[in-house]
Amino acid sequence: MPDLQAVTEKVLKKILPSQAEKAKMLALAADLERKTAAALAECGVSGVVRVEGSVAKDTWLVEEPDVDVFMRVPPSIPREDLGEVALKIARKATEGSRQVERFAEHPYLEAFVEGTRVNIVPCYGSKPGEWLSATDRTPYHTDYINKHLSKAQRNEVRLLKKFMKGIGVYGAEIKIGGFSGYLCELLVLYCGSFEKTLQTFANHVQRRVVDIEGYYANRQRELELLFPEPLVIIDPVDKARNVASAVQHQKLDLFVAASRAFLKAPSEEYFYPPKTAPFSIGELKQKLENRGSTIVFIVFKKVDAVPDVLWGQLHRTRRSLRKQLELGDFRVLRDTAWSGENADFAVFVFELEQRCLSLARRHFGPPLEREKECESFLAKYICSDEVLAGPYVEEGRWVVQLKRKYPDAAALLKEKICKGGRNIGVAELISQAFLEDFHIVVDCEVAEDYQKNAEFAQFLTEFLDGKTFWLKC
Repeated sequence: MPDLQAVTEKVLKKILPSQAEKAKMLALAADLERKTAAALAECGVSGVVRVEGSVAKDTWLVEEPDVDVFMRVPPSIPREDLGEVALKIARKATEGSRQVERFAEHPYLEAFVEGTRVNIVPCYGSKPGEWLSATDRTPYHTDYINKHLSKAQRNEVRLLKKFMKGIGVYGAEIKIGGFSGYLCELLVLYCGSFEKTLQTFANHVQRRVVDIEGYYANRQRELELLFPEPLVIIDPVDKARNVASAVQHQKLDLFVAASRAFLKAPSEEYFYPPKTAPFSIGELKQKLENRGSTIVFIVFKKVDAVPDVLWGQLHRTRRSLRKQLELGDFRVLRDTAWSGENADFAVFVFELEQRCLSLARRHFGPPLEREKECESFLAKYICSDEVLAGPYVEEGRWVVQLKRKYPDAAALLKEKICKGGRNIGVAELISQAFLEDFHIVVDCEVAEDYQKNAEFAQFLTEFLDGKTFWLKC
């Protein structure tokens, strides 16, 4: 078995840019800075243009280069106009390149220049603590990391980023809910190295707080009230912000588990996981037929929205639909949502212990000592057509057996969303998609949709397998 140092040295050789590659990237960044500044002046907007992010901090991976160009504009530009003004400038600066409008807190432009992804992002030239938008902090983040992170630690950050990408916990966007690049930099700065960061999280129990600048020294109670999350990394440039607030519990837990496993048996697979080969149709049907559970799929037209908006609405809707299933007494084993880059449909997936329940369900009334409540209960159910049996007394309280309104999980979901589902918490854009068209399939009925898209086939194969790739028999 290779030791940890041998593995990390081999990986670092693959992800570390050469001096020539660094020079090329810095030249591209400088050219983009110049063009953006010229476009800013041409549009009559004063401001400062500077490259930020991993290129500016020398923590980027050679396999996935991207350049973040920030325009620091004066607060005189109204917040509601900031995105449109910035898009106009960014389009001029990257004219002739493929351009895609993106949206975080406000719109920004993603362009592809000389094969490199470029983000041109607006922010205000705010003073610390007087932020007008979330992106105002970014230049201060760059300055802080460049001041405190050693040259050797920058390569440790590269290893941590690649490890997190490999295990699927890298990225603070809503779709992933994982660790941002800045968070990786702070963790290495605090822990000292990639290995020490993994050792720290391998011993993680319930809650970890990192306050590099000591803003909350001897203020533990205040810290707990302000930041209830299980992982709290106080932003060195903004003591009111938890850099790890976007990290979902499941992603934190996955990082803890992967850290423990890697330290016990280091392997390149954590950085370069094997690709999943989708099941054949025959294998898929066999897996579903022999599974013992029921999987219900809601298939609908893909929503045309920027990723953070789309995934925010997908997650919200998934939680609402799960709640409806649970209120209907269905036991949900797992649930997820899928929407692919190259697909014209999206899917909600609910794995249940069983699709159908008995027609009868027990409904408990009040204890006998509550005489008035008992009278109301009896008045409601004594002659009701919904009652299959009762009312009768059992263990000191009135009980009836009622007809279950939705004994079939697929029927329940169809009824709840046929009119859009806004009344049960379905998000607006997903509701509109449901109103246009959707279909519900169960188990092997998903085969037709499975064959339509290779990305969905891979996703469903991994979902059905359910085992993290580093666990070996």
